[in-house]
Amino acid sequence: MPNERVRPLVLDAFVPYRLSVLTNRVSDAIAAHYEDRFGLTIPEWRVMAALGDTPDLSAREVATRTAMDKVQVSRAVASLMAARRVQRTPSEADGRVAHLALTRAGRAVYEEIVPLALHLEETLLSVLTGEERRTLHRLMDKLATQTQKLEPGRKAEPA
Repeated sequence: MPNERVRPLVLDAFVPYRLSVLTNRVSDAIAAHYEDRFGLTIPEWRVMAALGDTPDLSAREVATRTAMDKVQVSRAVASLMAARRVQRTPSEADGRVAHLALTRAGRAVYEEIVPLALHLEETLLSVLTGEERRTLHRLMDKLATQTQKLEPGRKAEPA
């Protein structure tokens, strides 16, 4: 149908763009706090946060949990190991897999950052009512589930 007009893309109304911009702004603002105080990059903090929440993950599990690519995780882990904040232990069940965990020094940094991260989250969300916060979480859950339909190999039809 060559005569059909394509609906224009209004970037400021395009939800994927808006989510990306918002995520980048929030992440950059928060990262500035822990980069200045702790010398951590965003990927390094994400690895530490994942391991602080769930120790003994493999690098692949960290990548899945944080939605980071394997290269980012690998570089972050290498840097954290050099700083002695993360340790790697070979799996007894599968020698090809190594489990990652925070070291004592890494745990100390994590425990210092968590209250700061929670405070920054509260500052961000302070403009929302309790009901708006609950709605935001429900909507994020729904959108996260829906992203499976966007994965390569799935047929996505234009509306």
